[in-house]
Amino acid sequence: MNNKSVLKNVSLSLVFVATLFLQGCGLFGGGAGDQGELVGVAGREGWYMSVPYGMVPVPAGTFHMGQADEDVAHSQINFNRQVTIGGFYMDDTEITNNEYRQFITRMFEDSASTLGNDYIKTELYPDTTVWMKDFTHHLGDPMQEYYYMHPAFDDYPVVGVDWEAAKVFSKWRTEYLNSYRESLGEFPMPAFRLPSEAEWEYAARGGRDMAKYPWGNPYVRNAKGCMLANFKPGRGNYFDDGFAYTAPTAAYFANDFGLYDMSGNVSEWCEDAYNPASVPLVWDLNPTFFDETEPRKVIRGGSWKDIAYYLETGTRAFENKDSTRAYIGFRCAMTYLGRSAGSEF
Repeated sequence: MNNKSVLKNVSLSLVFVATLFLQGCGLFGGGAGDQGELVGVAGREGWYMSVPYGMVPVPAGTFHMGQADEDVAHSQINFNRQVTIGGFYMDDTEITNNEYRQFITRMFEDSASTLGNDYIKTELYPDTTVWMKDFTHHLGDPMQEYYYMHPAFDDYPVVGVDWEAAKVFSKWRTEYLNSYRESLGEFPMPAFRLPSEAEWEYAARGGRDMAKYPWGNPYVRNAKGCMLANFKPGRGNYFDDGFAYTAPTAAYFANDFGLYDMSGNVSEWCEDAYNPASVPLVWDLNPTFFDETEPRKVIRGGSWKDIAYYLETGTRAFENKDSTRAYIGFRCAMTYLGRSAGSEF
C-alpha cells in the first residue's frame, strides 16, 4: 500500500470518528432531546415588549399624508399620498428640561464616556442664548438665565438643542435603559430614536385621517372659546392661549392617541432630511427620507411663536441640523417589535 492510500484511509477513519462524535453530541439529531425534529433552539425566553415609561403606543395603520387644508404658501411640497405606518411607541410629551438634565448629569458622571466633558459642554448642553439671539430687541435675559436651570421650568420642553444633540440623547437613552435590562438578564429593547416625518404626522392626527389639527376640528378654540394649543393667536398677541412663551408639557388636551402638544408649544425635530420633492420619492411603507449630505432637517408641529398655519398636521418646515432655537425641541419614538395589526399592544 502506497503512502497516498494510507493517508486516504486515515482521513476516512478520522471523518467516521468525527461523525460518531458529533452524533453523540446531538448535532446530527437524536442526542439533543428533540427526537431529530426541527424545533428551534431551546432555552430562548418569550418576548414581551413593555411600554417604556413616558411613552404611549401608536398602532399601525394607513393614512393620507400631506396637507389637510389649503396650501396657503403655495409651496406645493406636501401633496396628499396614502402611506402605511408600522406600530411604534412615542413620548407622550416633548422631552422636558428636567429629563434632558438627567441626560446631561449622567453624561458628566459617566467617567467611561468617550465623548468627554468638553464635548458635552459645547455640543450637548442646551444653548441658553437662543432667548437673546433669536429675537431682535427682545428682553430675553430672564429666560436665558432661568429657563433651563430653574426648577420653575422643570416640566417645560427643553429648547436650544440641535438635531445632532437630540440624536445623541436618543442613543444615550437607549444604552441607559438596556444596560439596566441587561443587568436583569432581559433582552434589550429597540433603540430610542427621532420619529420619521411620516410617523410624526400619523401620530399627530391621532387616527383622524385628514384632520387639520390633532384635536380634529378646523378651529383653534373649543366651544367655550378656550385655545387648544400654545401658539401666536394674532399679530403681537402671544398670551391669549395662557402662556407668553412655552407652556408646561401636557397643559392642553391630548389627541386620540394620548399625545400632548403635537401642535404648538415647541416645534419638534424629525429624523428626515428636508427635500421639497421628497414626498413622491420615498416608499409608501414607513417612508423616511435619508440624505447625509443635506444639512436641513424636518421640524413639525409649530411652536409658541408661530401662527396657526404651522400648527396644522400637514404643514412641513425645516431647520439646519446644527441650529439651536428657542422654539424647537424634540420627543423620541421606538419601533414596536411584534404583530403589526390592531391596537392591542
